[in-house]
Amino acid sequence: MTWVLFALTTAFSLSTADALSKRALRHTDELAVVWVREGYALPFLALAFLFVPVPKLDAVFWLTVAGLVPLEIIALILYIKAIRLSPLSLTVPFLALSPVFIIFIAFAFLGELPDRSGVIGILLITAGAYMLNASASTQGVLGPVRAILKEPGSLLMLVVAVIYSVTSTLGKVAVQHSSPVFFGFFYPFTLTVVLTIFLGARGKLGQVFSKPAIFIPIGLCTSAMIITHFIAISMTQVAYMIAVKRTSLVFSVIYGWLLFKEEKIKERLVGSGMMLAGMVMILVF
Repeated sequence: MTWVLFALTTAFSLSTADALSKRALRHTDELAVVWVREGYALPFLALAFLFVPVPKLDAVFWLTVAGLVPLEIIALILYIKAIRLSPLSLTVPFLALSPVFIIFIAFAFLGELPDRSGVIGILLITAGAYMLNASASTQGVLGPVRAILKEPGSLLMLVVAVIYSVTSTLGKVAVQHSSPVFFGFFYPFTLTVVLTIFLGARGKLGQVFSKPAIFIPIGLCTSAMIITHFIAISMTQVAYMIAVKRTSLVFSVIYGWLLFKEEKIKERLVGSGMMLAGMVMILVF
Protein backbone atom coordinates (compact mmCIF):
# COMPACT_ATOMS: atom_id res chain seq x y z
CA MET A 1 0.00 0.00 0.00
CA THR A 2 2.98 2.31 -0.49
CA TRP A 3 1.12 3.91 -3.40
CA VAL A 4 -1.42 5.32 -0.93
CA LEU A 5 1.32 7.34 0.77
CA PHE A 6 2.44 8.74 -2.58
CA ALA A 7 -1.16 9.53 -3.59
CA LEU A 8 -1.80 11.29 -0.27
CA THR A 9 1.43 13.24 -0.78
CA THR A 10 0.08 14.25 -4.19
CA ALA A 11 -3.17 15.46 -2.60
CA PHE A 12 -1.39 17.32 0.19
CA SER A 13 1.06 18.96 -2.23
CA LEU A 14 -1.77 20.11 -4.49
CA SER A 15 -3.82 21.62 -1.67
CA THR A 16 -0.69 23.25 -0.22
CA ALA A 17 0.09 24.81 -3.61
CA ASP A 18 -3.48 26.16 -3.68
CA ALA A 19 -3.17 27.65 -0.20
CA LEU A 20 0.21 29.22 -0.97
CA SER A 21 -1.16 30.58 -4.25
CA LYS A 22 -4.09 32.19 -2.45
CA ARG A 23 -1.67 33.83 -0.03
CA ALA A 24 0.57 35.00 -2.91
CA LEU A 25 -2.44 36.64 -4.56
CA ARG A 26 -2.42 39.27 -1.81
CA HIS A 27 0.70 40.76 -3.39
CA THR A 28 0.79 39.49 -6.98
CA ASP A 29 -1.21 39.64 -10.20
CA GLU A 30 -3.33 36.58 -11.00
CA LEU A 31 -1.56 35.87 -14.30
CA ALA A 32 1.81 35.95 -12.57
CA VAL A 33 0.63 33.36 -10.04
CA VAL A 34 -0.61 31.17 -12.89
CA TRP A 35 2.91 31.29 -14.39
CA VAL A 36 4.51 30.65 -10.99
CA ARG A 37 2.59 27.40 -10.49
CA GLU A 38 4.03 25.99 -13.71
CA GLY A 39 7.31 27.88 -14.21
CA TYR A 40 8.72 27.53 -10.71
CA ALA A 41 8.11 23.79 -10.81
CA LEU A 42 10.35 23.33 -13.85
CA PRO A 43 13.76 23.49 -12.10
CA PHE A 44 12.69 20.68 -9.78
CA LEU A 45 11.12 18.67 -12.60
CA ALA A 46 14.13 19.14 -14.88
CA LEU A 47 16.28 16.90 -12.70
CA ALA A 48 13.80 14.05 -12.98
CA PHE A 49 13.23 14.72 -16.69
CA LEU A 50 16.89 13.83 -17.38
CA PHE A 51 15.99 10.22 -16.62
CA VAL A 52 12.78 10.11 -18.69
CA PRO A 53 13.07 8.53 -22.16
CA VAL A 54 11.51 10.51 -25.01
CA PRO A 55 8.99 8.36 -26.90
CA LYS A 56 8.16 8.67 -30.58
CA LEU A 57 5.64 11.50 -30.90
CA ASP A 58 3.11 11.32 -33.73
CA ALA A 59 0.74 13.86 -35.30
CA VAL A 60 -2.10 12.86 -32.98
CA PHE A 61 0.03 13.78 -29.97
CA TRP A 62 0.88 17.23 -31.29
CA LEU A 63 -2.71 17.97 -32.38
CA THR A 64 -3.99 16.91 -28.97
CA VAL A 65 -1.46 19.12 -27.19
CA ALA A 66 -2.46 22.02 -29.45
CA GLY A 67 -6.05 21.57 -28.28
CA LEU A 68 -5.12 21.01 -24.65
CA VAL A 69 -2.88 24.02 -24.05
CA PRO A 70 -5.40 26.86 -24.61
CA LEU A 71 -8.06 25.04 -22.59
CA GLU A 72 -5.61 24.36 -19.75
CA ILE A 73 -4.46 27.97 -19.63
CA ILE A 74 -8.05 29.22 -19.50
CA ALA A 75 -8.77 26.73 -16.70
CA LEU A 76 -5.64 27.79 -14.76
CA ILE A 77 -6.55 31.48 -15.01
CA LEU A 78 -10.12 30.83 -13.84
CA TYR A 79 -8.82 28.52 -11.09
CA ILE A 80 -6.52 31.17 -9.64
CA LYS A 81 -9.19 33.84 -10.01
CA ALA A 82 -11.66 31.60 -8.16
CA ILE A 83 -9.42 31.02 -5.13
CA ARG A 84 -8.66 34.75 -5.01
CA LEU A 85 -12.32 35.80 -5.05
CA SER A 86 -13.77 33.20 -2.67
CA PRO A 87 -12.81 30.95 0.27
CA LEU A 88 -10.83 27.79 -0.51
CA SER A 89 -13.53 25.79 1.26
CA LEU A 90 -16.15 27.08 -1.19
CA THR A 91 -14.14 26.75 -4.40
CA VAL A 92 -11.80 23.75 -4.57
CA PRO A 93 -14.48 21.16 -3.59
CA PHE A 94 -16.39 21.95 -6.78
CA LEU A 95 -13.64 20.22 -8.76
CA ALA A 96 -15.38 17.03 -7.62
CA LEU A 97 -17.97 17.75 -10.29
CA SER A 98 -15.53 16.95 -13.12
CA PRO A 99 -16.35 13.20 -13.21
CA VAL A 100 -20.05 14.08 -13.17
CA PHE A 101 -19.61 16.26 -16.24
CA ILE A 102 -17.62 13.46 -17.90
CA ILE A 103 -20.57 11.11 -17.35
CA PHE A 104 -22.97 13.61 -18.94
CA ILE A 105 -20.58 14.21 -21.86
CA ALA A 106 -20.36 10.44 -22.41
CA PHE A 107 -24.16 10.23 -22.40
CA ALA A 108 -24.61 13.19 -24.77
CA PHE A 109 -22.05 12.06 -27.34
CA LEU A 110 -21.84 8.31 -26.88
CA GLY A 111 -25.21 7.42 -25.38
CA GLU A 112 -23.47 5.79 -22.40
CA LEU A 113 -25.53 5.65 -19.21
CA PRO A 114 -23.92 5.55 -15.73
CA ASP A 115 -24.19 2.34 -13.76
CA ARG A 116 -25.62 2.14 -10.24
CA SER A 117 -22.39 3.28 -8.55
CA GLY A 118 -22.19 6.19 -10.99
CA VAL A 119 -25.72 7.30 -10.11
CA ILE A 120 -24.96 7.01 -6.38
CA GLY A 121 -21.76 8.99 -6.94
CA ILE A 122 -23.64 11.76 -8.76
CA LEU A 123 -26.20 11.95 -5.95
CA LEU A 124 -23.48 12.11 -3.28
CA ILE A 125 -21.58 14.86 -5.11
CA THR A 126 -24.76 16.86 -5.63
CA ALA A 127 -25.72 16.47 -1.98
CA GLY A 128 -22.19 17.42 -0.93
CA ALA A 129 -22.30 20.57 -3.03
CA TYR A 130 -25.58 21.43 -1.33
CA MET A 131 -24.06 20.81 2.11
CA LEU A 132 -21.19 23.25 1.47
CA ASN A 133 -23.75 26.00 2.07
CA ALA A 134 -26.09 24.06 4.33
CA SER A 135 -26.54 26.98 6.73
CA ALA A 136 -28.26 28.90 3.91
CA SER A 137 -31.14 26.39 4.12
CA THR A 138 -32.64 28.71 6.74
CA GLN A 139 -33.58 30.87 3.75
CA GLY A 140 -35.50 27.98 2.20
CA VAL A 141 -34.73 24.66 0.53
CA LEU A 142 -33.08 26.45 -2.39
CA GLY A 143 -31.05 28.69 -0.09
CA PRO A 144 -27.79 26.71 -0.51
CA VAL A 145 -28.24 26.72 -4.29
CA ARG A 146 -28.73 30.49 -4.32
CA ALA A 147 -25.64 30.81 -2.09
CA ILE A 148 -23.57 28.97 -4.70
CA LEU A 149 -24.87 31.24 -7.44
CA LYS A 150 -23.93 34.31 -5.39
CA GLU A 151 -20.35 33.11 -4.76
CA PRO A 152 -18.21 34.14 -7.78
CA GLY A 153 -15.38 31.75 -6.96
CA SER A 154 -17.75 28.79 -6.82
CA LEU A 155 -19.20 29.65 -10.22
CA LEU A 156 -15.75 30.03 -11.74
CA MET A 157 -14.66 26.69 -10.31
CA LEU A 158 -17.74 25.07 -11.84
CA VAL A 159 -16.50 26.30 -15.22
CA VAL A 160 -13.04 24.92 -14.40
CA ALA A 161 -14.60 21.54 -13.58
CA VAL A 162 -16.32 21.51 -16.98
CA ILE A 163 -13.04 22.35 -18.76
CA TYR A 164 -11.17 19.70 -16.77
CA SER A 165 -13.75 17.10 -17.80
CA VAL A 166 -12.69 17.82 -21.40
CA THR A 167 -8.94 18.16 -20.79
CA SER A 168 -8.82 14.93 -18.80
CA THR A 169 -10.16 13.09 -21.85
CA LEU A 170 -7.73 14.84 -24.20
CA GLY A 171 -4.92 14.19 -21.73
CA LYS A 172 -5.60 10.45 -21.94
CA VAL A 173 -5.19 10.64 -25.72
CA ALA A 174 -1.87 12.50 -25.36
CA VAL A 175 -0.59 9.92 -22.87
CA GLN A 176 -1.62 7.05 -25.16
CA HIS A 177 0.46 8.63 -27.93
CA SER A 178 3.51 9.31 -25.73
CA SER A 179 3.97 7.94 -22.21
CA PRO A 180 2.55 8.92 -18.80
CA VAL A 181 5.90 9.96 -17.32
CA PHE A 182 7.09 11.89 -20.37
CA PHE A 183 3.79 13.77 -20.69
CA GLY A 184 3.81 14.59 -16.99
CA PHE A 185 7.02 16.57 -17.45
CA PHE A 186 6.55 17.80 -21.02
CA TYR A 187 3.14 19.37 -20.39
CA PRO A 188 4.15 21.86 -17.63
CA PHE A 189 7.12 22.91 -19.77
CA THR A 190 4.84 23.61 -22.75
CA LEU A 191 2.39 25.55 -20.60
CA THR A 192 5.24 27.64 -19.17
CA VAL A 193 6.53 28.54 -22.64
CA VAL A 194 3.07 29.68 -23.77
CA LEU A 195 2.42 31.56 -20.53
CA THR A 196 5.81 33.29 -20.81
CA ILE A 197 4.89 34.60 -24.25
CA PHE A 198 1.45 35.65 -22.97
CA LEU A 199 2.76 37.49 -19.91
CA GLY A 200 5.57 39.07 -21.91
CA ALA A 201 3.07 40.48 -24.39
CA ARG A 202 1.10 42.00 -21.50
CA GLY A 203 4.20 43.44 -19.84
CA LYS A 204 3.78 41.36 -16.68
CA LEU A 205 6.63 38.87 -16.99
CA GLY A 206 8.84 40.78 -14.54
CA GLN A 207 6.35 40.09 -11.74
CA VAL A 208 7.11 36.37 -11.74
CA PHE A 209 10.59 37.08 -10.37
CA SER A 210 9.54 39.74 -7.87
CA LYS A 211 8.98 37.55 -4.79
CA PRO A 212 11.05 34.35 -5.03
CA ALA A 213 10.68 33.56 -1.33
CA ILE A 214 6.92 33.34 -1.84
CA PHE A 215 7.00 31.72 -5.28
CA ILE A 216 9.62 28.97 -4.84
CA PRO A 217 7.54 27.00 -2.28
CA ILE A 218 4.61 27.05 -4.73
CA GLY A 219 6.83 25.59 -7.45
CA LEU A 220 8.23 23.01 -5.04
CA CYS A 221 4.73 21.86 -4.07
CA THR A 222 3.61 21.71 -7.70
CA SER A 223 6.64 19.64 -8.71
CA ALA A 224 6.15 17.33 -5.71
CA MET A 225 2.53 16.89 -6.75
CA ILE A 226 3.50 15.95 -10.33
CA ILE A 227 6.31 13.57 -9.36
CA THR A 228 4.38 11.72 -6.64
CA HIS A 229 1.34 11.57 -8.94
CA PHE A 230 3.24 9.53 -11.51
CA ILE A 231 5.02 7.40 -8.93
CA ALA A 232 1.66 6.48 -7.37
CA ILE A 233 -0.03 5.90 -10.72
CA SER A 234 2.76 3.50 -11.72
CA MET A 235 2.07 1.40 -8.62
CA THR A 236 -1.71 0.93 -8.82
CA GLN A 237 -4.78 1.42 -11.00
CA VAL A 238 -5.40 4.97 -12.20
CA ALA A 239 -8.92 5.13 -10.74
CA TYR A 240 -7.72 4.15 -7.26
CA MET A 241 -4.91 6.68 -7.33
CA ILE A 242 -7.14 9.56 -8.51
CA ALA A 243 -9.72 8.74 -5.85
CA VAL A 244 -7.08 9.10 -3.11
CA LYS A 245 -5.60 12.20 -4.77
CA ARG A 246 -8.98 13.95 -4.48
CA THR A 247 -8.61 14.01 -0.70
CA SER A 248 -7.06 17.36 -1.62
CA LEU A 249 -10.64 18.67 -1.43
CA VAL A 250 -10.67 18.02 2.30
CA PHE A 251 -7.13 19.32 2.81
CA SER A 252 -8.14 22.58 1.10
CA VAL A 253 -11.09 23.03 3.46
CA ILE A 254 -8.77 22.51 6.43
CA TYR A 255 -6.26 25.01 5.00
CA GLY A 256 -9.11 27.49 4.59
CA TRP A 257 -9.84 27.18 8.29
CA LEU A 258 -6.24 27.18 9.56
CA LEU A 259 -4.65 29.83 7.32
CA PHE A 260 -7.51 32.06 6.24
CA LYS A 261 -9.91 31.73 9.20
CA GLU A 262 -12.77 30.72 6.93
CA GLU A 263 -16.09 30.14 8.65
CA LYS A 264 -18.67 27.32 8.70
CA ILE A 265 -15.92 24.74 8.34
CA LYS A 266 -17.92 21.85 9.81
CA GLU A 267 -20.58 21.95 7.12
CA ARG A 268 -17.93 22.43 4.44
CA LEU A 269 -15.98 19.43 5.72
CA VAL A 270 -19.17 17.36 5.61
CA GLY A 271 -19.96 18.63 2.11
CA SER A 272 -16.46 18.05 0.73
CA GLY A 273 -16.38 14.60 2.38
CA MET A 274 -19.64 13.66 0.63
CA MET A 275 -18.31 14.95 -2.69
CA LEU A 276 -15.13 12.91 -2.19
CA ALA A 277 -17.21 9.81 -1.46
CA GLY A 278 -19.19 10.44 -4.63
CA MET A 279 -16.00 10.67 -6.66
CA VAL A 280 -14.79 7.37 -5.21
CA MET A 281 -18.08 5.71 -6.22
CA ILE A 282 -17.70 6.99 -9.79
CA LEU A 283 -13.99 6.29 -10.18
CA VAL A 284 -13.50 3.04 -8.31
CA PHE A 285 -16.72 1.00 -8.31
